[in-house]
Amino acid sequence: MSPSSETAHGQRLVIVESPAKAKTIKGYLGPGYIVEASVGHIRDLPSTAAEVPDKYTGEVRRLGVDVDHDFAPIYVVNADKKSQVSKLKSLLAESDELFLATDEDREGEAIAWHLQQVLKPKVPVHRMVFHEITKTAIQEAVANPRELNQRLVDAQETRRILDRLYGFEVSPVLWKKVMPKLSAGRVQSVATRLVVERERERIAFRSASYWDLVATFGTGRTPADAANPETFGARLSAVDGKRIASGRDFGSDGRLKAGSVNTLHLDEQAARALAAALEQTSFGVRSVESKPYRRSPYAPFRTTTLQQEASRKLGFGAKRTMQVAQKLYENGFITYMRTDSTTLSETAISAARAQVTQLYGADYLPDAPRTYASKVKNAQEAHEAVRPSGDRFRTPAETGLSGDDFRLYELIWMRTVASQMKDAVGQSVTVKVGGRSADGRDAEFSASGKIITFHGFLKAYVEGADDPNAELDDRERRLPQVTEGDPLSAEQLTPEGHATKPPARYTEASLVKELEDREIGRPSTYASIIDTIIGRRYVFKKGTALVPSFLSFAVVNLLEKHFGRLVDYDFTARMEDDLDRIAAGEAQSVPWLKRFYFGEGEGHATGGAAEAGNGDGDHLGGLKELVTDLGAIDAREISSFRISDDLTLRVGRYGPYVERASTVEGEPGRRADIPDELPPDELTVELAEELLAKPSGDFELGQDPVSGNQLVAKDGRYGPYVTEILPEGTPKTGKNAVKPRTASLLQSMSLDTVTLDDALKLLSLPRVVGLDQEGVEITAQNGRYGPYLKRGTDSRSLTSEEQMFTVTLEEALAIYAQPKQRGRAAAAPPLKELGTDPVSERPVVVKDGRFGPYVTDGETNATLRKDDEVETITPERGYELLAEKRARGPVKKTAKKAPAKKAAAKKTATKKTTTTTKTAAAKTTAKKTTTKAAAKKTATKKAAASRTAAVDEG
Repeated sequence: MSPSSETAHGQRLVIVESPAKAKTIKGYLGPGYIVEASVGHIRDLPSTAAEVPDKYTGEVRRLGVDVDHDFAPIYVVNADKKSQVSKLKSLLAESDELFLATDEDREGEAIAWHLQQVLKPKVPVHRMVFHEITKTAIQEAVANPRELNQRLVDAQETRRILDRLYGFEVSPVLWKKVMPKLSAGRVQSVATRLVVERERERIAFRSASYWDLVATFGTGRTPADAANPETFGARLSAVDGKRIASGRDFGSDGRLKAGSVNTLHLDEQAARALAAALEQTSFGVRSVESKPYRRSPYAPFRTTTLQQEASRKLGFGAKRTMQVAQKLYENGFITYMRTDSTTLSETAISAARAQVTQLYGADYLPDAPRTYASKVKNAQEAHEAVRPSGDRFRTPAETGLSGDDFRLYELIWMRTVASQMKDAVGQSVTVKVGGRSADGRDAEFSASGKIITFHGFLKAYVEGADDPNAELDDRERRLPQVTEGDPLSAEQLTPEGHATKPPARYTEASLVKELEDREIGRPSTYASIIDTIIGRRYVFKKGTALVPSFLSFAVVNLLEKHFGRLVDYDFTARMEDDLDRIAAGEAQSVPWLKRFYFGEGEGHATGGAAEAGNGDGDHLGGLKELVTDLGAIDAREISSFRISDDLTLRVGRYGPYVERASTVEGEPGRRADIPDELPPDELTVELAEELLAKPSGDFELGQDPVSGNQLVAKDGRYGPYVTEILPEGTPKTGKNAVKPRTASLLQSMSLDTVTLDDALKLLSLPRVVGLDQEGVEITAQNGRYGPYLKRGTDSRSLTSEEQMFTVTLEEALAIYAQPKQRGRAAAAPPLKELGTDPVSERPVVVKDGRFGPYVTDGETNATLRKDDEVETITPERGYELLAEKRARGPVKKTAKKAPAKKAAAKKTATKKTTTTTKTAAAKTTAKKTTTKAAAKKTATKKAAASRTAAVDEG
């Protein structure tokens, strides 16, 4: 029986997270239902101490968690959600039932719990769950609700408290010892360490050179068809029984690995000599080995594999993938996109199999449905894989989607359908070819081929690869039909040189895979983690590669040396296991948090590892103690990295710089700033010397003849400039503070050529040109966007920097006499052409704008990011920037609101419901309602929550 059958004529309030989701669900529910969004979380731990109620002091106020009373969290309603909470309370007051229809994962369960705690409903409450937004799924969810899952709520709360303790205790250490405004996090810091360690490997890497031979052999037969080619290529594999060394035989130090016995390392000279000795050799087929080839379909997408494939095939970042997937889910096109399961429901399997038959024929349909076991530890199998929604899959053409939405849906659709198709089968062949050189050496070449006789699922979908040189599954390599003993002629023998390469930097896709393989964090959080480490400047993107900043080297260095356990990969993975046990009811939250924060010290540990549910439990113990004693941390040492005997890289509060120690004890060494976006593995001794050789420091230019102050030229972080040195005793702070005059160098000037006269000219700006007919002053100035004239609030551009010093009053008046140019000057030619945008189908170019270079398709403009360069930006990156700009939508302009008329305000206040909340009357009414509700709450005894230790500060 439906829960609504008892109140068939009443009103039911359904609360979801997002307005888009609310709009879709509203269309599937009949009259009597009001669907409203909470707009994400309505309540959380306070983000700052200012949000904590005054009655809390000390550590509780700082952390937002009462660590001495069972880690009771202090929840506050987010300031930007108070009006929405008031609206939800108003709607609930007029409803007979409440359906909490937030997402079905831990976070969704927690949002539902917070809604129940804040709204305090007096009507029946139902938890409504679904993994796809279709009419059938929504109606079934309404008819078959369940209770809130308190285990999921407790598990999510434990994670939230854990992350709060980690972040709020460790981040201040970074502020004190490295730089202000930095952050540490349970998974974010480990992810940063992975990226830094890969860069360390690249810095330590030494390339090795090795050579081999590539041969083209002819069979001497004219091929009957393309399936039996006349020639084929092969690579030298052995000489006199010794295997030819390849890249895998060398270590990161550039030397052959110790285990590489019976291996021959050819250099260029040896390779060329061998090629010459084989010119007259008669070759023959020594062996032909054929094996059956079989490849099974890939499992349907889970969150992480979707992110990886979207990166490889579509060029999407993890964040962009999840944004598009969220939109597809909320609009009813795919199932829930945050899942670690590869399971398909019976309905989905039937839909996929029906489409296989329809689109590819019965020959491609296996006899029995395929099932896939999840490879993710503690996967929630109740969830489904990411797939098209409904009991009949819409083909991409039937969806009406476009742009990114279409491309991602198509990817999901193809992968899901392919997962229910037959294996691809064929034959793989290895041919060995041998001959004896003129100097008596035995040379053996090897060639491998693959023929696919039945493509099976490869007709629908082929998985991409992170390595651009990797061979994809559907690639065929045909060899001629030869048998052992067949004679062959060497039509070409080419020596070929190779060099080992450093390990590739992580991309977003490969970092997601690495985190998942190491079982660090939850797959659903990886996109936000990557977004965080980029936003915190720990990592920047160079193309698709994730490059660690020098700042991240200092942060990871400190964490490894003084908080090694917290960034240990195994420790972080074991913590994830503990949290899963808490979610499963196999462990207790409070004892576990006590051991993590206080350790097993006397007065805090209430039991051993068994009680906390940690297994051996040895990996926990004492965050508080770790962050208390900071005396051993040498801030200069952890931010210093040796480049050579006399050169050191240092990470300062204002950025990285290279320093050469002074030969005179006690005097500062010579320093040079390092470009913020220089990849650390490119900072060589030679580059450091080059940076130090550039002009830096103060260049004394002479005295200002008027003030007598010394004028100097300096190189700042924002370019070269001139300034004056004020006399000793000049007040620098307070109401009598005096600031030195400062001016940037013109484009035609440089530090090593600027003169005293140049400095005096620059410091004379702004220059008074004269007064117009009405007595208004006209000045010539140098601005951010170039030289210009200013008269009151009216400014006009000058054509050259020299005009600032030479323009006369007559010339200035003539410029002002011309109509002000509202449009733009003739468009400059583009800096680079990128191709046709796949969404707008318009040509994309890079242009130079007043805020720097940007990409445009004529409709949408997107400024290049700090890690993008005009010379190296790829078409895919340009399309990605435009897609992100489109997804954000147009910038909303905020205009000053005119004061509301009293009569209008009075009229608005009398309405029971209103379509706008932006009038002064609506604000006043909302404020009164909130105050009234708060007063009522204070006077009423608090209802017992499921976790009595939690404090509600709504």
